[in-house]
Amino acid sequence: MSNQDAFEVIGGHKLKGELIPQGAKNEALQILCATLLTSDPVHLTNVPEILDVNKLIELLRGLGVKITKNAPGDFTFQADQVDLDYFKSPEFQKNAKGIRGSVMLIGPLLTRLGRAYLPKPGGDKIGRRRLDTHFHGLKMLGGEFVYDDNEGTFSIQSEKLKGTYVLMDEISVTGTANVVMAASMASGETQIYNAACEPYLQQLCKMLNRMGAKITGVGSNLLTIQGVNSLGGTEHRMLPDMIEIGSFIGLAAMTQSDIRIKDVQVKELGIIPSVFRKLGIQLNIEGDDIHIPEQPQYEIQPFIDGSILTIYDSPWPGFTPDLMSIVLVTASQAKGSLLIHQKMFESRLFFVDKLIDMGAQIILCDPHRATVIGLERKSQLRGIQMSSPDIRAGVALLIAAMSASGKSIINNIHQIDRGYQNIDGRLNAIGAQITRL
Repeated sequence: MSNQDAFEVIGGHKLKGELIPQGAKNEALQILCATLLTSDPVHLTNVPEILDVNKLIELLRGLGVKITKNAPGDFTFQADQVDLDYFKSPEFQKNAKGIRGSVMLIGPLLTRLGRAYLPKPGGDKIGRRRLDTHFHGLKMLGGEFVYDDNEGTFSIQSEKLKGTYVLMDEISVTGTANVVMAASMASGETQIYNAACEPYLQQLCKMLNRMGAKITGVGSNLLTIQGVNSLGGTEHRMLPDMIEIGSFIGLAAMTQSDIRIKDVQVKELGIIPSVFRKLGIQLNIEGDDIHIPEQPQYEIQPFIDGSILTIYDSPWPGFTPDLMSIVLVTASQAKGSLLIHQKMFESRLFFVDKLIDMGAQIILCDPHRATVIGLERKSQLRGIQMSSPDIRAGVALLIAAMSASGKSIINNIHQIDRGYQNIDGRLNAIGAQITRL
């Protein structure tokens, strides 16, 4: 954790200009792990250079992967000499605990090299995020698990994984990714039902197919994988980060700014634009850009029968849980009321006490639900000192601070840096006033 761990935000400034979204964080974590499936070079572009991704790159380096940085966000990986003993080093134990994405190293290593080893991962504090789904799927393919209670570590091994029918016990993006990577080189056919089908996962499957895998059903919740003996190298470009795109839409509305978000790959955004339109935000899709004009007011659209709009998260193609905190903060200045129902994680709404301190009208019903009564801009939020509990709440609080009157201090911003690259520099370039302390 760096000592530069706070933002000072002077609120009330309207922004104007263009923002280019970074590469997708959640996609990058899967794609980086997939480089372990081949001894050939894999060339990746639009890689977001954020804390979580950089940590995973260092773990791969420790495992003996040769990494060349060709340009910003442009890397070549070659895993032709993997050192599995690095798993047992204190360095790996410490680093892998710091990032949940490290769990996706085990599927590729198990299927290609026959064994893998990992500590209990860390990451976001958003309630219990179990890893059972990963282990359940890998066990069904023939992986044998040993949990060392004293060390708090897992090891898994297998002579040769065998294809089978896997019914995922929960729709887990990283769990599906791990099982897909393991199944890609298992013997015979694997079917994964109740698979996650997020764009991140579709991107992974498309990349694996380019490497020589045989995966059909991409984009659906039933994937069929014919195992192959080996995979080759490829090139792959990350999609723009849809969470960042959604964050920028909310930011534009809250701060009454005129913002163009460049090259968003609209067709990969699913229902994200329509959910923000339900909040009354005007979005113009122009080519592959989204233009949000300056809006003095935006009004939440109630349901057709007049009842209060409810926005809830659900697995893709439903609304992503990662944008729920952005929707909540954006609704605080809307005209009208909204019920937020955060179904998938139980602690993600606990940051609303800070918004209430800033003057927002929010009733926290329980750990999963909050009612927002929009202020209609009749009063501005006021700047306060606060702390960021997780990546997405951190950016929601940053948006609140930028729309507030006066000065806010946001502590614990390494949580924001884990998911957003140079967010202060990019926003300052179009008129924000954010200082790293």
